[in-house]
Amino acid sequence: MSALLSLKNVHRRYRRGGFFTRTEMLHVLRGVDLELEEGASLGLVGRSGCGKSTLGRVALGLERPDKGSVCFRGEDIAASDPASYAEFRRSVQVVFQNVQNSVNPRMTAGEIVAEPMRNFFGLSKAEAVERSRPLLEQVGLKASDADKRPTQFSGGELQRVCIARALAPKPRVVVFDEAVSSLDMLVQARVLSLIEHIRDEQGLAFLFISHDLRVVAGLCREVALMADGVIAARKSSVKELVATGHPAIGELLASLPPAAPGR
Repeated sequence: MSALLSLKNVHRRYRRGGFFTRTEMLHVLRGVDLELEEGASLGLVGRSGCGKSTLGRVALGLERPDKGSVCFRGEDIAASDPASYAEFRRSVQVVFQNVQNSVNPRMTAGEIVAEPMRNFFGLSKAEAVERSRPLLEQVGLKASDADKRPTQFSGGELQRVCIARALAPKPRVVVFDEAVSSLDMLVQARVLSLIEHIRDEQGLAFLFISHDLRVVAGLCREVALMADGVIAARKSSVKELVATGHPAIGELLASLPPAAPGR
C-alpha cells in the first residue's frame, strides 16, 4: 500500500544576494524522503532555519522542488492531469502560523470558510456561507460568528476560523505550519485540544511543523527531526527521538523555557 503523501529525494535551492552583493545558492532541502500514511499524525521538529516550512510548502504544492518528487496516492503531482492535481489541492490543506496575514480582513468568517467550498465544489456564495456555520460550530465557535470580520476575533478564535477553512473542502491531509506558536499558552492548549479531537474524530492525516518539542509530544503519534536539509531521524515519540542524541535535539531542549521561573 502506497503512502497517502510522500516526498522522494526532494531538493530545494534559493538564490541569495542582490545587485550589490555576490549571489549564492542556498541549498535548503538536500534530498528529503518523507511519507505520511492515512490517519498519521507526524510532528516535524527542527531548529529555526532548518527547512521545515520550506518542506511544508513543497508538500502543499506551493513550491516545486528543484529535484525529486511529491506524490499523492502514489502519483507525482508534477506529472498529474488537471483533474488529479485539483483533487490533490483539495485533499491537502494548510493552517499557517500568522493567522492575521492568512485571511482577508474585508471578508466575514463565513466567507473565509466558504471560499474553498466555492472553489472546489462550485457552490454559490450564499450556499457556501450557510455551510460554513456548522463548520464554525465544529471548531468551538458559534454559527452567528460567520457574520463577524477577522478584527472581531481574538488570535485563538481566528485560528479556529482558519482550521474550519482547512476542513471545509473535506481534506485527507492537513499541514499545520507553526500553527500555535504565536498563541499564549492557555489558548495554545485549547487549540491543540481541538486539533487532537478533529484528528481522532475524522481520521485525518496531519503534518505538524513545530520547534516546540512539548507541543509535538502531546499531540503527535510520530515525530521526525529535520537537520542539515534532511530527515535526520524519525521515531514514535519525542522520548525516543531525544534518545538518539542528535545535536539538534539538544538545541531544541535547551530552547524550552523552564517549567517554573527561577529565583
